[in-house]
Amino acid sequence: MSSNKNALIRYKTLDKCLKNKYRKYTLEDLIDECSEALFEFEGKESFVSKRTVQLDLQNMRSEKFGYEAPIEVYERKYYRYSDPDYSIHNISVNESDLKAMNNAVQILKQFKDFSMFKEMNGVIQKLEDSIHSTNQKSIIHLDKNEQLKGLEYIDVLYDAILHKKVLNITYKSFKARESDSYIVHPQLLKEFNNRWFLICSNKQYVYNLALDRMEDIQTDENIEYIDMNLDGDEYFKDIVGVSVSPTMAPRNVVFFVDSSNAPYVKTKPFHASQEIVSESNEGTIFKICVQLNFELERLLLGFGECLVVHKPRKLRLRLEEKFKAAAKNYENLAVPDED
Repeated sequence: MSSNKNALIRYKTLDKCLKNKYRKYTLEDLIDECSEALFEFEGKESFVSKRTVQLDLQNMRSEKFGYEAPIEVYERKYYRYSDPDYSIHNISVNESDLKAMNNAVQILKQFKDFSMFKEMNGVIQKLEDSIHSTNQKSIIHLDKNEQLKGLEYIDVLYDAILHKKVLNITYKSFKARESDSYIVHPQLLKEFNNRWFLICSNKQYVYNLALDRMEDIQTDENIEYIDMNLDGDEYFKDIVGVSVSPTMAPRNVVFFVDSSNAPYVKTKPFHASQEIVSESNEGTIFKICVQLNFELERLLLGFGECLVVHKPRKLRLRLEEKFKAAAKNYENLAVPDED
């Protein structure tokens, strides 16, 4: 058991003793109570030292954890709260704290219908009741889509990652005529652009599967799980989106954004590596260092004529081809005009 959890158990035990009006507790009694409480939780003999309990009482008296407990020693021997109604669980909350809690509740409410947060509904309702915020409308609105196909699989995938289970996933990509089965070792769940992906591995490769293309998921208990120990921040650090190549080195991508749109790119960078190369009245030249993938292309194309890629040449030519194809689509478009 962690030292933090041990401390919480001791504080809870001391609180119970100090507010007991019908028994007198000496320091030795408090030591015994704490040792017994830890034994009940751990199931093994656990002795708490005198110094530990004295330090706990000192911490409870101080502002360190916000308790400021009114602990007194009477008859030079016994410990109790000078305020018989005090408890460390009855910490006062000021108006500023209530406002902060209310803002948090309004944000949590937006996740109430999301499958992963179903069990939070009761907790959110209790918070609303306790801070009297039920009738307040939400001021912060988060972008979400509970109807997105594949969200029903998040719970089982989360559980498989948490408990290290191998999965057999029936999957049909947009390009495939028929579904395929994949034996995978799930590692991470990733949300990008309001769409969810499973980062998983087989014995050789790490890749992603979109949840909206999954048709069925079964647990395979006969295969030993392989933990890749993936760190999301490290794994995705060189990309925009979710598509990571194990062999591609990140490239310097240099692009120009006109003066009307440059502020949007400055305030919402395409990537953590983004920096300004130069600025003029016409616009700004930016540089990012990332792998070249589909999601990056989509992001750059989204700015249309307002953005021009300078380097690398391969990416510039690819976007040029796409813009030419798009222009041709409009040139050959034959639809009746409507007022």
